[in-house]
Amino acid sequence: MLIDVPERLDGERTVLLAPKAGIGAEMAIVITQSLSHLRPWMPWAQDAPTAEASELVVRRMQADFIARRDLCFQIYARKPDGGAGRMLGGTGLHRIDWSVRRFEIGYWIRPEAAGQGHVGESVRLLTALAFDTLAANRVEIRMDPRNLKSRAVAERCGFELEGVLRNDTVGTDGKPRATAVYARIPG
Repeated sequence: MLIDVPERLDGERTVLLAPKAGIGAEMAIVITQSLSHLRPWMPWAQDAPTAEASELVVRRMQADFIARRDLCFQIYARKPDGGAGRMLGGTGLHRIDWSVRRFEIGYWIRPEAAGQGHVGESVRLLTALAFDTLAANRVEIRMDPRNLKSRAVAERCGFELEGVLRNDTVGTDGKPRATAVYARIPG
């Protein structure tokens, strides 16, 4: 809890902000607009959330950020003045193991912002945070192997495919599915 983790990360075109109470309604809208894009991959994105439900999620994310259990960020387009503009999606350092300093990067983006480099820039910002500030020994990105866009992000950001875990988790269809594991280590 005493580890200093910045609540804002700035990229050239992207701003990452730690969750703050009061953004749940905006997040609900972004998720609802992204459902068809997210449904095949994200178990939490099967139904449109209410503003109230999203606000509860945001407040839990904020508490987890403060406790250093999960370091979620929202992705925003960077305005010309450097401020945070439109919310584009979410990302973060998840499944944290502080004893080994292992982190997993997750991400999602609204469909109209896909392919514009915001996710790649977010991954690079989080990777730098993990290695440079948090002294990471390992950073992973995991996804369904059929999610070719997500795999391409990991590869463009210098993550190496370490393997595919067969029948590793339950997919959104309720059936066993595989997980592709990409990783980077220091150096």
